[in-house]
Amino acid sequence: MKILVTNDDGIYSPGLSCLARVASAFGEVIVMAPDVEQSSMGQAITSGKPITYKKSPIHFENIKAYRVNGTPADCVALGTHLYEDIDLVLSGINIGSNLGNSAWHSGTLSAARQAVLFEVRGIALSVSVGEEETDFDALEPYVMEALKEVVYEDDRKLLNINFPRYPKGEVVWTTQSVRHYDGKVIANKDPMGRQHYWFTVFPIEPEDEGSDRWAVKHGKTSITPMILDLTDYDYLKERAKE
Repeated sequence: MKILVTNDDGIYSPGLSCLARVASAFGEVIVMAPDVEQSSMGQAITSGKPITYKKSPIHFENIKAYRVNGTPADCVALGTHLYEDIDLVLSGINIGSNLGNSAWHSGTLSAARQAVLFEVRGIALSVSVGEEETDFDALEPYVMEALKEVVYEDDRKLLNINFPRYPKGEVVWTTQSVRHYDGKVIANKDPMGRQHYWFTVFPIEPEDEGSDRWAVKHGKTSITPMILDLTDYDYLKERAKE
């Protein structure tokens, strides 16, 4: 199996190194990640200028690794072009969860989704964060456990995996928690007195049992199967009855 590993936190992320190490147990790994952080970039692609790649400035043990001057989606596009026999794209491990409505803007999940558009399986992996930095060495066995659950599940093309801050070992299949969120723009000033703004989002409804948010809140690793089709089929059926 040939596996392309990418992320949106950039080539220097410890989550990327962790995922590449674990993925190497399942096949040949190629790392192709953004040269700078591209968090919340969504599925943006670079269309107004060329993209290039160079060898990674940091060492990945026995793994080919490159940095790309583009978005996570660019990395997948370039990687699947250069290595036409890619069997699987893994994106992450994102430092910060990608639960519920964050699926829309997550660069991590968008990279996996881009893979599916190119007819390659895509799996996104993220971990919740706290005040302390994530211990990826401690997380590694849980990543291995989750990948063993899904790597050979060929019938599921797009998966979104989220680890709690301190996993308890249980892996559950979940739904996406699509609930109302409170988006606010908060005004502030920088040390030079210049006005700037932060866009923040908080869930304003409790998580529904069996959802990704619910699972992670209870210390479980969440695996959510997803699809690309955004069509509202129920609405079309109702229209057809008129």
